[in-house]
Amino acid sequence: MRYRKLGNSGLEVSEIGLGGNNFGFRLNEQESISIISHALDNGVNFIDTSNWYSQRGLSEQFIGKAIKGKRSQVVIATKFSFKMGDGPNEKGASRSHILQAIDDSLKRLNTDYIDLYQIHRPDPGTPLLETLSTLNDLVRAGKVRYIGCCNFKAWQVCDASWISQTHNFEPFITVQTEYNILNRSIENELVPLCRERNIGVIPWGPLAGGFLTGKYSRANAPSPGTRLHAMKLYNGYFTEGNFDKLVQLKNIADKHNRVLSDVAISWLLSRPYISSVICAATSKDQISANIASAGWKLPQKAVSEIEEITSDLLALEPLWGDLQ
Repeated sequence: MRYRKLGNSGLEVSEIGLGGNNFGFRLNEQESISIISHALDNGVNFIDTSNWYSQRGLSEQFIGKAIKGKRSQVVIATKFSFKMGDGPNEKGASRSHILQAIDDSLKRLNTDYIDLYQIHRPDPGTPLLETLSTLNDLVRAGKVRYIGCCNFKAWQVCDASWISQTHNFEPFITVQTEYNILNRSIENELVPLCRERNIGVIPWGPLAGGFLTGKYSRANAPSPGTRLHAMKLYNGYFTEGNFDKLVQLKNIADKHNRVLSDVAISWLLSRPYISSVICAATSKDQISANIASAGWKLPQKAVSEIEEITSDLLALEPLWGDLQ
């Protein structure tokens, strides 16, 4: 396993990060702990989750149990802002909600600090100054080491960067966003901004919910139980144009005696601004396959071919929209 700096920090994380959204959702406690242990044993040191994942906190609980006695070996990232209860203040990025959310996450994760604390989505109802001030206080209090954001547009990251700079607050060191071969829209504005400010990019959805594994065909819609069917988040990938591109990408993989997922993950890791690629898994074999993908370097000629094949996708908007 190779490691990279987490944005503009001295912290090093594995090129493959373990996504925690299946823990408590598709996997029970024993299965989750087994997969986490397998990942750690094979060099993965970065685990990303959210207080909102899996029935409001089960993912964090299972991770907390899995890392017992191993806390120093793990870089934990979690998130806040989605609705956690029925009260009006049990969501968003207000000082009130953040202070409650951090204590709840620390308890579930069985730790006294979070390595990377992230806003899960923008909160238009709360002044960004209030959010950043509160996060800065958490860093000063030692409850959080670094802060980041998820699903922010470039102008929102720029706004946050300016506020942090002018108020001497802790800045965002990372942006987590949907990014893969078939969704390159962030390269227009967000990536140039992140490169200029030395903010790390953490892609989620690197395999487009399984679309980039090649297991789906034009006539084969997602079946019940699959990630695509359950979340309805990746259904926008099922277009005639994307299936045409899938054939070309499969040809590139075949040419190098690799599988399609190897190409998808290695292409992301060819980008110097990527800190880690978040990959969810429901089995040890999937983790091993993702690690193997990261261990292979896509030749530069193939990188150029892929960028030519997918150049028209730069004009598209992110498929997740505003995650309202």
